[in-house]
Amino acid sequence: MDLLSNHARTMPCGIRQSSTECLKPQIHWSVTHPIWFEKKKILARNKGKNEEKLLAKFKSAGNCYYRTEPLLESRAGKKKKLPSKVFNNIPNTLFKAMEEVEAQEIENVEEDMVSGPLSVHKFEEVGISATDVKKLIEAGYFTVESVAYTPKKQLLTIKGFAEAKVDRLIIEASKLVPMGFTTASDYHQRRSEMISITTGSTELDKLLAGGVETGSITEVFGEFRTGKSQLCHTLAVTCQLPVDMGGGEGKCLFIDTEGTFRTNRILDVANRFGLEGSEVLENIAYARAYNSDHQTALLIQASAMMAESRFALLIVDSATSLYRTDYSGRGELSARQMHLARFLRMLLRLADEATQVDGGMAMFAADPKKPIGGNIIAHSSTTRLYLRKGRGESRICKIYDSPCLPEAEAVFAITEGGIADSKD
Repeated sequence: MDLLSNHARTMPCGIRQSSTECLKPQIHWSVTHPIWFEKKKILARNKGKNEEKLLAKFKSAGNCYYRTEPLLESRAGKKKKLPSKVFNNIPNTLFKAMEEVEAQEIENVEEDMVSGPLSVHKFEEVGISATDVKKLIEAGYFTVESVAYTPKKQLLTIKGFAEAKVDRLIIEASKLVPMGFTTASDYHQRRSEMISITTGSTELDKLLAGGVETGSITEVFGEFRTGKSQLCHTLAVTCQLPVDMGGGEGKCLFIDTEGTFRTNRILDVANRFGLEGSEVLENIAYARAYNSDHQTALLIQASAMMAESRFALLIVDSATSLYRTDYSGRGELSARQMHLARFLRMLLRLADEATQVDGGMAMFAADPKKPIGGNIIAHSSTTRLYLRKGRGESRICKIYDSPCLPEAEAVFAITEGGIADSKD
């Protein structure tokens, strides 16, 4: 499944001076920076109203008031300039005003939109002790949302949590996380702001109404060599692209259960999209799962990582293969389904948390012609895609099940640069 989730640490705004003594403020950010991402969405939603408010500050002073574009700053410290306009000839007296406006803009963004899941440390601000917060983290609860979405009886299993303490925790979580009714209009507005991650094929993107939907779970199944793992590798790169290029402006979490992850394929796809290979690899958190229990443990680790940095996608390739080997007999069918159901519930919870910042999930099944996992996976997946072989390197994707997409098919190809349009 592919899952997008939570916010990252913000990068500071800096001002540099050129050799001509012309001062140019520049906003530094990383691909995991949530504030710039949210600002862009708000500017689009308000048709530039916020931007005009920002620019009016400089226009009134009789200076140039072009908005600067950010610098893309890699973890290695290398910076790539994006096309930008700069503030030219701005006197020193305006520096403070500019920084205040930038700070106010960030504050407005945080008030208007939730920039990501709330850390469980937020509970300390409402009177929950640091010791209890530590116990929550040790039990695998890293965000307020994860606590809010968990049944009371499950919270009672945490050592040292009596019923009165759990009741208070639930009350405080419900205050911090909206869980009540909302108007269909507000819900429609939130849905309209959701993004999709490009698959690398325009035909496949058209079939999916823009790409892999974020804030939900997408299941992909099919026989051997139908392109499931190739789609995984392509999405692991495209999720790092800017939103206006079909990406999610975030990192990728990749849980590999079959040992099919290949860095050379990642580099090939990165080269196709004009991205720096080393930076793309740095933005992919990879883990190999060796059994179903380990797979679940990795998901708990993933939730902790998502609470610290912005991840646009969570890929599990494949979500069901380890369950077939760990639970092989008919007598273990019930235990297998219960364990799988728990894993999928955790994925759904992460998807719900990640929806706060437009997240998505993609789950890939091994080699069946029909989806495995029974009704458990059917009820957990939002969109189900069936892949089959076509002519040569061509593959066919069919909408197997979706709440909003009609049953249809699209042809795509597996190329050196990942998933692309078929030439046939």
